[in-house]
Amino acid sequence: MARKITSQDVAKLAGVSQSAVSRVFTKGASVSPDMAERVRVAADTLGYRPNALARGLITGRTRIIGLVVAYLDNPFYPDAIEKLSTALQKQGYHLLIFTTGRHGIDTDRVISELLDYQVDGIITASINLSGKLTKRCAAAGIPVVLFNRGIPGSGLSAVTSDNLAGGRKAAEFLLAGGHKRLAHISGFRDASTSQDRLEGFRAALAEAGHDVHAIEDGKYDRATACEAARRLMDRPDPPDAIFVANDHMALAVMDVLRFDLKLDVPGDVSILGYDDVPMAAWPAYDLTTLRQPTRRMVQATVEELFAQLENPTRAARRIEIDGPLVVRSSARIPQGYVT
Repeated sequence: MARKITSQDVAKLAGVSQSAVSRVFTKGASVSPDMAERVRVAADTLGYRPNALARGLITGRTRIIGLVVAYLDNPFYPDAIEKLSTALQKQGYHLLIFTTGRHGIDTDRVISELLDYQVDGIITASINLSGKLTKRCAAAGIPVVLFNRGIPGSGLSAVTSDNLAGGRKAAEFLLAGGHKRLAHISGFRDASTSQDRLEGFRAALAEAGHDVHAIEDGKYDRATACEAARRLMDRPDPPDAIFVANDHMALAVMDVLRFDLKLDVPGDVSILGYDDVPMAAWPAYDLTTLRQPTRRMVQATVEELFAQLENPTRAARRIEIDGPLVVRSSARIPQGYVT
């Protein structure tokens, strides 16, 4: 096996010191154009690439941010992760992605392993952290920001859409469309996002003199949501509208209603989702949904993480960003409604 080329080899060929080679490959370091050119030519000749992890151990910063996400089958997350990666790269940072599985059973183990990579910070997407692990991250001086999930009492900063407002908008739109039996398919019952969306939905219905007609737990899972839809429509008094806690489930519900149960959407039942993933706009679905302002959520997450890197004693913040209702054809449009 060929010997690995080192910075010493580059320094010898370029006729400079090893520290000069290090400065050339350190962003923002002071080095003359002539020296930089000699070092880069020597590095290209030898096939040398600097070891970012080793340099991070010396500087105390690896410029790597760990991202922990439960699962990736929900199309909201690949889109959000791409935006996170782009935003971090603009700041000279990169993502190291770990997954925990749908139910997050291995969350503590996964994050413990992530800490071994000497990451500068951690972003978690829709998972819960134990108090023990939160304290361990704090003791290591590693900031943690929650994305699309809050953990009340954790002392961690969280960035979400305004889920309460989103749930209210869903109820108000469906009520304005003349619906009387408004059901809900939730996500995980213990997730703050699910709880807030349902709370907003229920509050708006109550103010109009209604209650939630029926609630089924979809667990943010396509197959589970399909079964939930079948149970709802098998009732003697099936709903005439269903607010589904995310688009990933809502698209599955539409498929069941139209192809398995031979129902018309929105003629027999209106469907309204949450997220506004790219598939929601496909003509086959044309889903009315609450848009999560992903780009603004990502920007707020990155800004909060960097603020904590600069000031470790900074108080935790809960940032909620309002998103619009995107009206398409899967839900009855109220008479006179202006988009």
